[in-house]
Formats: sequence, C-alpha cells, structure tokens
Amino acid sequence: MNPLRDPQDRRLPRIPEPCALVIFGVTGDLARKKLLPGIYDLANRGLLPPGFVVLGFARRDWTDGDFEALAHDSAKDYARTPWREEVWARLAGNIKFVGGSFDDDAAFDRLSTCLDDLRHSHGIHGNAAFYFSIPPSAFPQVLKQLARTGMADNERCGGWRRVVVEKPFGYDLPSAKALNDLVDDVFTRDDVFRIDHYLGKETVQNIMALRFANNLFEPLWNSKYVDSAQITMAEDVGIGTRAGFYDATGAARDVVQNHLLQLLALVTMEEPTSFDAAEIRAEKLKVLRAISLPTDVAAGTVRGQYLRGWVAGQRAVGYLEEPNVPEDSTTETYVAIRLGIQNRRWAGVPFYLRAGKRLPRRVTEVAVMFKTAPHLPFNRTDVEMLSSNQLVIRVQPDEGVVLKFGAKVPGTTMEVRDIAMDFQYGEAFTEASPEAYERLVLDVLIGDRTLFPDAAEVEQSWRVIDPLEEAWQGVRPESYRAGEWGPRAADEMLAREGRSWRRA
Repeated sequence: MNPLRDPQDRRLPRIPEPCALVIFGVTGDLARKKLLPGIYDLANRGLLPPGFVVLGFARRDWTDGDFEALAHDSAKDYARTPWREEVWARLAGNIKFVGGSFDDDAAFDRLSTCLDDLRHSHGIHGNAAFYFSIPPSAFPQVLKQLARTGMADNERCGGWRRVVVEKPFGYDLPSAKALNDLVDDVFTRDDVFRIDHYLGKETVQNIMALRFANNLFEPLWNSKYVDSAQITMAEDVGIGTRAGFYDATGAARDVVQNHLLQLLALVTMEEPTSFDAAEIRAEKLKVLRAISLPTDVAAGTVRGQYLRGWVAGQRAVGYLEEPNVPEDSTTETYVAIRLGIQNRRWAGVPFYLRAGKRLPRRVTEVAVMFKTAPHLPFNRTDVEMLSSNQLVIRVQPDEGVVLKFGAKVPGTTMEVRDIAMDFQYGEAFTEASPEAYERLVLDVLIGDRTLFPDAAEVEQSWRVIDPLEEAWQGVRPESYRAGEWGPRAADEMLAREGRSWRRA
C-alpha cells in the first residue's frame, strides 16, 4: 500500500472483500429491476472484487444458465451505466442458482453446501450477505432455515455473514419489536442491514454535506430564524398491483414511518462528532425521541383518499375502483401531519410532513422556510411580490438544491421580488449519481452501516405513527380528486396557522 495514501480517505474506491450475495426472491420485481442491474453497474465501475458471486434462490426448476439469462436481461434492460458485454462476461461465470421453497430443508442444505464450495472455487473465504427480497411474512421461515443450517454463524463459516431486510420493518411497534428480536436471534446486531432506499439517494446524503461542511447554514439552522419546514413525497401514480399490501398499510405506514421520518431526522439532528455510523444513528435517534405529536390529532393531521380524476392528461380511476380494493375501504392514500421537536434548537417550529398518491406530479423534497426580516425599510408596494426565504432540497426528480431570496427588479423603481439560485446535480458534476440500491448494496458488502437505520430508530418511528393510527381508527378519510394536491382540509390545516403548502 502507498504510505502516502490515507486508508480512511473516502475518495478512494471502496471495493469489498471476495464474497457472495445470496438473493432470496430473485425472480421478483425488486431483484430484476434494482438489485441485478445495480450489481452490473457496480461491476461496470470496477467496484466488485474478482471473487464475487451472485447466488439466486427461488422456487424454480432452473439451472445456473437459466438464472444467468434472467440476470443478463434484467441488467441490460435496467442498468444505469452503458452496456458492455465484456463486463457481463466476467460476471456471468460467477452466477449460481439454487431452487427450492422456504420450507424445503433439502434446498437450504444445498445452499449451505454451495456456499461452502465457493470458499474454495471462488475464494470468498466464507463471506456472504443474504438479501431478503421477499414478503415480510416469509422472513421467520427463512431466518429459521439459516439458523438451522448454520449459514448465519460467522465462526462456523470462517468469514462474515450479513442479512439485508427490506421495509416494511413491521406493521406497528409490537410487530417491529418481534421482527427485530427474530433477526437479532439469528444474526449479530452489527450484521443486520435494514434498507430504506431513500437513504441511498445522493441528495439525501447531501443533506449532511450541506449542513455540516458549510458554515453558511448552521447559524440560521434553529428556531430563531426558521419559521417552519415541509417534507413532501408526492407520487403521480396509483397503487398499481399492490392493493393487497397497500390497503392493509396506507400512506402513513408505507412512507411516513420510514422515508419521511428519516428525512426529518437528517434535517434536524445535531452535528455528529464524526462521520461514523454509530455517531450519526445516535443523533438521529435523539431527534426521533424528541418528536411531539399534535395535541389535537383531528386538527393536526389530514387523511385523504383519491377519487376519479386526471393526472398528466390521463384519466385515473378512484382508489375504491382499483382492482382488489374493498369497496368500503378507509385506507388513506394521502396523509399530512404537523409534528414538533421538543429540544432547544427546534422548540416552537412546526414540521409538516405530507405524502400521497395520484397527486399532480412526482416529487420528493425538503423545504425549509425562514422567517421574514424583522424590519423592511421599503414601501409596502415595493415588496408585494416578496415572500420568505426558502432552502429547498430536491430529492427526486431533478436532484439539487434551490435557494430562494429577494432581489431588486432591474429598472428605475425599487421593486423587490423572489428569485432562485438553482443547483442541479446533473449540471454541476460530470459523473451521474448512482442508483440508491447500487450504493446500498456496495455498503452492505463493505460492512458500512451509515445509511441503514438500526432497530432503535425503527421502533422509535413506530412510536410516532402508532398513536396516530389508533386515533384514525373508524374515521373516514377526506376525498380529493386524482390530479389535485390532496384534500382541501390539508390546505386549511396550514391556513389556520397563517401558512400554505409550497407547490412543489
């Protein structure tokens, strides 16, 4: 190693040790559209070791060649980086498949034997990560099989063994605790990676860079200068084929409990002592514990359900008309919540979170609204077009940061109106941002848990959502038409406090 190069230098390429990635549910949409293309993209960027193996497990009577054909087509169709046959040729020789169901002991015995054989044939030294691209209901059975065969035992395998768990992390606090206990019984806590793919997005990670690498924002990042903040996750699509899952879940459990509360924690947490996974998680957990719910849930929250309407020029059916949705369903497809944070920095600042389907367009953003200047030495007419300063972090699409402030309009009169300085990732950097799963799979293989919520964060997030879900029981959601920005009651919630939603 070059003694002049710092091994902690994060600009250096991070390449895992030789290892295997075992994907359960490898024929599902997540594996085909995200995981397998992400693996190809990592290989295309030179970030995978020669001794890297993709091992698929599914209920199929397939050979290695059958799985390789699926992986090839998936990667070619959905990869972010240009297709290069020579890159795929190197990967293709390291693709294996084991067929069987989750209750098939013989299939898991074959999987264990295959991993043992790979120690010698591909030099993986016992290192393997198990990716659960399967419904949460199947987790207990797979975990028991991994425990039975000893595949989760680091000492027995002579290397590291990790598990990757997709959201949802439970349905409520008791189920989340039960899931965490089950996973922790089989794997050590340091080997459990709970994926929230939003944390893998470059713009989300840029929140920490924006706050802690610049001295510009920190003096203003508190209740003295910040009036409020809005976190929006809007989708223009409906529920698609997810009726079975979505109708039992709803918008609050589906995205607020994880994506939006994680964004809130990153925006409001204190500066960690170092860019270390444990330090960052500790600061996020402090914020989650400090969250206060509305004293009047009816006044501080709004639930909605979309009706027929038009989105982007296309006719959309109402939620109750979607296939397999019960005609009397009271599941919300939109939710808006007013939260507070009870600490010195943020006391008195409202944080408005909203998420919904069949809204006018797809956008996820964090908007920090600053207080107006205490004194404006202008005539009233000079500043009629001036609003408050805003810092908007766009997570998707058009990733970037917008700073909105007042400036004089050219001319002979004094007229001040809003203008925006707009930073876009696609224009500022020559390298395209990696997909979230691409980054997170690499972190799993390296063992970097910085972008993965731990059990305490998950459980604390449910402590925020569960009381709201209990208060909403038996209450029918408000209606809004597809293509609108949610129910009118959501606008009224902010209007009562003299505020309005930012039209994202």
